[in-house]
Amino acid sequence: MTTAQTPEPLTDPGAQRKIANRLRRARGQLDAVIAAIESEAPCRDVVQQLSAVTKALDRAGYLIISTALRECLADTDDQDATKIDELEKLFLSLA
Repeated sequence: MTTAQTPEPLTDPGAQRKIANRLRRARGQLDAVIAAIESEAPCRDVVQQLSAVTKALDRAGYLIISTALRECLADTDDQDATKIDELEKLFLSLA
C-alpha cells in the first residue's frame, strides 16, 4: 500500500530520460536568465527567457505525473484510492 509519505519512483527509463532532459534544458534556460540579469539585458529578454524556464519546468512536472498515472493504471492489482488521490493532488499542484 502506497502512502503520501512513501511515493513510488518512476520506473520507465524512457520517461526518466525525457524528464532529465527537460530539467537540464530548464537549468540552461535559468542560467541564461541569471546571465541576462547580470548583464543588464532588456526586461523583455529576461521575461521571455524566464517564461521558457517556467514552461520547461511545467512540462517536466506534467511528464512526471502522466508517467506515474500510466504506471499506476497499468498496475491492475493496485486499486489503492490513496495512491490515486495523491496523484490527483500532484497534478493539481501544477495548475
